[in-house]
Amino acid sequence: MASSSLPDTINADEVDFSADPSDSVSEASNLGSLASSLTSIHTEILRGEIGEGRRTYAVYGKKEYGFPMDEKELERLDVCHTKYLALLKKKLFLSPIGEADKPQRILDLGCGTGAWCIDVADTFPSAVVVGVDKAPTQPDFVPPNCSFEIDDIEEDWTWKEESADFIFARDLILSIRDFPRLIEQSYRHLKPGGWLEFHCVTGLLHSDDGTVPNDSPLQRFSEMLEDSCIKYGTPVDDPVRWKRQFQDCGFGDVTEEVFKMPCGPWARDERLRLIGAWEQYNLLNNLEGMVLRLFQKALGQSEEEIMVNLTQLRKDIRNPKVHAYWPL
Repeated sequence: MASSSLPDTINADEVDFSADPSDSVSEASNLGSLASSLTSIHTEILRGEIGEGRRTYAVYGKKEYGFPMDEKELERLDVCHTKYLALLKKKLFLSPIGEADKPQRILDLGCGTGAWCIDVADTFPSAVVVGVDKAPTQPDFVPPNCSFEIDDIEEDWTWKEESADFIFARDLILSIRDFPRLIEQSYRHLKPGGWLEFHCVTGLLHSDDGTVPNDSPLQRFSEMLEDSCIKYGTPVDDPVRWKRQFQDCGFGDVTEEVFKMPCGPWARDERLRLIGAWEQYNLLNNLEGMVLRLFQKALGQSEEEIMVNLTQLRKDIRNPKVHAYWPL
């Protein structure tokens, strides 16, 4: 029987997640040094694109993808890859797969810039690593055992069944309308004993110390995000149902691990503080891309209304006294 590395539910991070009592985070120093270290993959978008207002979106398949596909979005994805490596303590995945297991075929669903695929291809040079995405945003120079395909993973897969040793997906938010079908297709395409692993934030902001009141811009944003994603057909709380969906599909050894990802550099723990700085950088610079199409189409908001609300939201995100986090 195929297995899954995904999530009995475990609190994954046994670290001090409390806020730094000084509340004296220097945003300029943290984010300035971070920004100077960031590099974005320069990718030319060849075709399959549509401009909507300020951003460019992919056109492939029957359904819209909520996030843009332009250079700013590619930078966000690369920062996310670095952030997740830090959150998982330099692990690319949590499934019990090592070089001794000699995986032959690895799939990455919704591969984005291909950063995860490239790192995994370097880790397993004898494996064929295939990344698939709706947008042609991957680099040309990659390891010889790494390749990319442009396709819609919600359509029928054309790969041979029982051919993959490991299937991975990360941050499929605003992308998948039917997770049970995606999980079922993954099950059929895994070899017996293969592993399936999904990672995603729930999109529902949390705070353990009451620093995100109900009337705050952050809380209102979280509620609007939840409402709009439901109307868009991609509920942000889909990940909380994955465990049962994996089990219903027939997977054994299903494990759920829950991490806390700070939305700012406020945590005591140095690693979480750095992760929070990356997430704050991404939010401050990419909120527009996250919600512009979504809020316009799902909530009927105008671009001007959205931009005014985001200005208020950015003030909350910069506030070191606000101790918000995303469950991952």
